[in-house]
Amino acid sequence: MTVIGGGYVGLVSGCFYAKAGHDATIVEVDSRRRAQIADGELPFYEPGLRSILRNVLSSGKLSVSDDVCAAVRRTEITFLTVGTPSRRDGSINLAQVRKASREIGNGLRRPHGYHYVIVRSTVVPGTTLRVVKPILEKHSGGRVGRSFGLAMQPEFLREGSAWEDMESPDKIVIGAVDDRTRDFLVGFHKRLHKRHAPPIVTMNASTAEMVKYANNSFLACKISFINEIANICQLIASVDVMHVADAIGLDKRIGRSFLDAGLGFGGSCFPKDLRALMRESRRLGYSPSVLKATLEVNDRQPLIAVEMVRTSLRALKGKRIGVLGCSFKPGTDDMRGARSIILVNRLLKLGAHIVVYDPKAMENARKVFGTRVEYADSVEECLAGADAAITVTEWDEFKQLTPPDFGRMKRQLVVDGRRIYRPSEFLGKIEFKALGLGPLA
Repeated sequence: MTVIGGGYVGLVSGCFYAKAGHDATIVEVDSRRRAQIADGELPFYEPGLRSILRNVLSSGKLSVSDDVCAAVRRTEITFLTVGTPSRRDGSINLAQVRKASREIGNGLRRPHGYHYVIVRSTVVPGTTLRVVKPILEKHSGGRVGRSFGLAMQPEFLREGSAWEDMESPDKIVIGAVDDRTRDFLVGFHKRLHKRHAPPIVTMNASTAEMVKYANNSFLACKISFINEIANICQLIASVDVMHVADAIGLDKRIGRSFLDAGLGFGGSCFPKDLRALMRESRRLGYSPSVLKATLEVNDRQPLIAVEMVRTSLRALKGKRIGVLGCSFKPGTDDMRGARSIILVNRLLKLGAHIVVYDPKAMENARKVFGTRVEYADSVEECLAGADAAITVTEWDEFKQLTPPDFGRMKRQLVVDGRRIYRPSEFLGKIEFKALGLGPLA
């Protein structure tokens, strides 16, 4: 099989299929990234993946190439996993999808048996049929369902838990354009997962594309909903949003997952996917008010933590603020859409001196913040002499901190932006605030 794109989805997928015993080739056009992968080095941080990458490379089951045509001609399945970055207006840029489709088509021009092309990039509904299919047919000279098969199979990988999601997915969604590809993919995944196969649902390609956007949009809505509730709880004496979330989460219709109040969501998927769906909806003549509100709540959440610090310190000019965490979530070094960016930029605008620390994302933090902030090598260094500290990413290293660990601060003011501490263990020992925690009665 060929996997086009050595990014997050492509590299994880290639390693997974190779470990399962298939001969996989990752095609990556970026020479630096290609060299990294070939040397057994990850271009990003993902727990456990580095050792798996090295094992499948040494076994010969995984190879790396820059030639799409050659890879397609010697394989039976091609997974398209290239990026679909956002444009300024929120729409997705399909340049990489178009380019890859042309190259796949050229590779299919020489008959070598029925070939399956599977789109795994996140694309708005209709893209596989309106964009990928005609390009493949034009450049291959063949027809879907005759010369080659085509399907859209959205991915649902979580950064920091990607391998677990590949091995034990909640569901497999197959949007096949032709029956032969549908039947092949159903059988392929049943054999791949054997008795642990998850529910496999089949539909048309455009519906499968919509499933991906609806899935991420709903999860984002849950996060913004509980953050809206948290902002209200914060104004009411003795009310804690965590207790509210625990209680409503017991309702089977609601569930507890994605009801953790805090600074909001980030990453490369949720913000991008919501904006893309909103843009496409407006193109079709519909204004999605719930999606709009979801993003509005999310964008202001980090600023609430800033206001909590400013309320206590009054003027922030010259104050030293320790920021614990830069990545958008634990288990990754990814800072795309990270809440730390909004929070730090606001603090800097108010004249504060910022010190940041993250267990894995310091290299990316330097690319984002440059010389505008100070970089600490440890939690202790980040907190030393600080007038306030804000927890931004819920790394285990930060969860283990206790009130005495904040003793090296100039003023022991801690704002728990991710609700990783029990208020009862901190209140009365240091100056403690938390998003969604109302004042004591």
